[in-house]
Amino acid sequence: MTLRNIFDVNLFLEAAITLFVIMDPPGTVPVFLSLVGRKPPAARARAARQAVLVSLVVISVFAVAGQAILAYLGIGIPALQGAGGLLLLLVALDLLTGRSGSQPEVVEDVNVALVPLGTPLLAGPGAIAATIVFVRGASGRLGAYVALGLAIVAVHVVIYLFMRYSGLVIRLIKESGITLVAKIAGLLLAAIAVELVASSVRGFIAGG
Repeated sequence: MTLRNIFDVNLFLEAAITLFVIMDPPGTVPVFLSLVGRKPPAARARAARQAVLVSLVVISVFAVAGQAILAYLGIGIPALQGAGGLLLLLVALDLLTGRSGSQPEVVEDVNVALVPLGTPLLAGPGAIAATIVFVRGASGRLGAYVALGLAIVAVHVVIYLFMRYSGLVIRLIKESGITLVAKIAGLLLAAIAVELVASSVRGFIAGG
């Protein structure tokens, strides 16, 4: 039995790098701060933990049964991109208009950890599609599945560390900085949302 049968190093590196670029841990920090930057440290840590766990569960589910789920529901990647884009656009508009802070604190804590942080920002259409592609490429090899699973876990650990220690950034930028970051994050999220919707439209056109 070769090392490749036990652990596919090349697939691990390829999957980890791809998911890191798509999920963009450093890029999640401005959005995370804009949503929970004014919360106590304990609440920020809880939100970071919940968001990462939600993303990990979603990605894992699609890694195990993604092709079957999409086929059963008759949903394609373009549909996921369109739905994710519209959801992110709603969040972006809230950040840009300052309405996100008007919700009750308890509800907001729960919502932002699940949506939009956990999904679709982290476990978005791009990460889901990439995971399904890597699973297809594994071709039933145990070493490939182990490598892919470890790559998914490794990327989520990095994401958690970026979110968990974002408090260092808060101490530097203060309250006014958080407000500015919220506006910038809203603009970036809006751009990501438009790109997702555009990709969805292109996917439907190409598929039609």
